[in-house]
Amino acid sequence: MKVGLFLNTQFPEGDSLPARLPELAAQVRLARASGFSSLWFPDHYLIGPVQMPQPMPLMAWLLREAEGMTIGPNIRILPLLNPVMVAEEAATMDLLSGGNYVLGAGLGYREMEFTAFGIPLAERAPRFSEQVALIRRLWTEEKVTHKGRFYTVEDASISCRPVTPGGPPIYVAAQVEAAIRRAARIGDAWLIVNSSALDVVVPQMAAYRAALAEAGRTPREFPIARECYVGASHATAFEECRAALHYKYAAYASWGLGRGSTDAEMFGMPFEQFVRDRFIIGDEVSVKEEIARYREALGVDHFIMRLQWPGLPQERVLGSIERLGRIFG
Repeated sequence: MKVGLFLNTQFPEGDSLPARLPELAAQVRLARASGFSSLWFPDHYLIGPVQMPQPMPLMAWLLREAEGMTIGPNIRILPLLNPVMVAEEAATMDLLSGGNYVLGAGLGYREMEFTAFGIPLAERAPRFSEQVALIRRLWTEEKVTHKGRFYTVEDASISCRPVTPGGPPIYVAAQVEAAIRRAARIGDAWLIVNSSALDVVVPQMAAYRAALAEAGRTPREFPIARECYVGASHATAFEECRAALHYKYAAYASWGLGRGSTDAEMFGMPFEQFVRDRFIIGDEVSVKEEIARYREALGVDHFIMRLQWPGLPQERVLGSIERLGRIFG
């Protein structure tokens, strides 16, 4: 069973990004030393006043700190991007990481981003499927000719070949059954998103495994992303991270991830109720028990944990990394 660090790269308005960069590097160094096997980065555009450096250059900057770890976006919003660019970018990251790159990809949901990129929201799914197929061809074929609904390549080859045979694995994020079945058909793993409740994911996992069997495919692994905080005391852990978590999910709600919210409610329910069976928060003993519960319920084998949110102090993050490393050690 593996643990990965889902790096927080989003910071409140007025925070000093130059001051945060050394802290991110320290988190990655500690995670690597604590036995974490992977490192993941979020991806968004136009999220001001929240501050966020773009993931790809930041990922490349942190590669030395993450040497030997699997590294990738969780997730790259594929329909916004040209698949030729994504294929070349991913091949370069595969080269720089020594074959440890994973292309985490998903549809996206923020209308503002799609408007800015000139992409209709209604085209997300068909664009995504065409992109994944074309990217894999660009990684593996000497010359590619593709004339699809959205993209055209004429007798061309990419300029940087991936070092991984067949190209980097593509992990597909999905939240509804149709998208989960698509992840089984075209992805190398399904990325379970941070905000999905356990009672929702259990039947989704059953649908995913059925779709895998139908397609005759075996995924590389069964990862799950969770918000996680491991405090020194179970009694105080939630209050130590509550404000930062609420800030993060209030932003998500304002972006349209859920049904919408007020400051007192998250996706239509009180925040304490929203957290239950979605986030893993407590001391080492209770967090270890929760991880075992998720593993038993879902059969997941790779926990991708986000341990910081805008405003959570660095010392609490480092303590949480150390304790989580001991749980998986």
